[in-house]
Amino acid sequence: MPELPEVEALRDFLVDRLVGHEVVRVLPVAISVLKTYDPPLSDFEGREVTDVRRHGKFLDLAADGGELHLVTHLARAGWLQWKDRLPDGPPKPGGKSPLALRVALETGEGFDLTEAGTQKRLAVHLVRDPAEVPGIARLGPDPLADDFDVTRFAGLLAGERRQIKGALRDQSLIAGIGNAYSDEILHAAKMSPFKLASSLRPEEIRHLHEALRATLTEAVERSRGLAAGRLKAEKKSGLRVHGRTGEPCPVCGDTVREVSFSDSSLQYCPTCQTGGKPLADRRLSRLLK
Repeated sequence: MPELPEVEALRDFLVDRLVGHEVVRVLPVAISVLKTYDPPLSDFEGREVTDVRRHGKFLDLAADGGELHLVTHLARAGWLQWKDRLPDGPPKPGGKSPLALRVALETGEGFDLTEAGTQKRLAVHLVRDPAEVPGIARLGPDPLADDFDVTRFAGLLAGERRQIKGALRDQSLIAGIGNAYSDEILHAAKMSPFKLASSLRPEEIRHLHEALRATLTEAVERSRGLAAGRLKAEKKSGLRVHGRTGEPCPVCGDTVREVSFSDSSLQYCPTCQTGGKPLADRRLSRLLK
């Protein structure tokens, strides 16, 4: 799933290619992708893109100074594919094509939104205000914002009885962090993913805040300037523990281990994060602090 660094890189990529250009066609191919019907998608056609913004993991194409917003959430298997020249003729719906929606510019350029797999969760909203999108309305603060300091971070975690891994992934608590970067942040902070958020001492909160900001900032910088098609590979190459079960930890050399859940998994280093103790399957494990 694209997370804050990849969506921020996509935003940068699209600013250079969309702002100042007219949208001549917005063509939905998969019926499931469109989540709003008023205003109709045709209202976005003939308008100039004046800004591209990011809200957590959401991309927001603002037209005519913000009169309308085409908002996209790529979900787990969605992606954006830029085309220097879009194919002639409208895309054909149905079949096994991953194509979900196409946006065409007056230049003949544009992009396709695609979604792999059978679980269709990619979402597109056309709204007059981004706050009309439920997922944006409930977002917590952006962790790379200037005012996201350690005091604010501590306030968010106060009273949180959840494990820190789950708290970091909660979009209503902190916007933009998903499964991959929560693993990376906790590895950088040398903290167990099962530790209770409310149990963190002030020094641990400070250290976790530093790891969070550094991990996300470094990931954004690695991705900045890359073409959309290279972002997935860049993300994978920069991860130290997530998705690297069985490989040596790049910090200490211990074997990266995994805990599986029904619909996801987490990866961690026992030496760096849990005092050398392997975590049991989540369904059977007691919390490790």
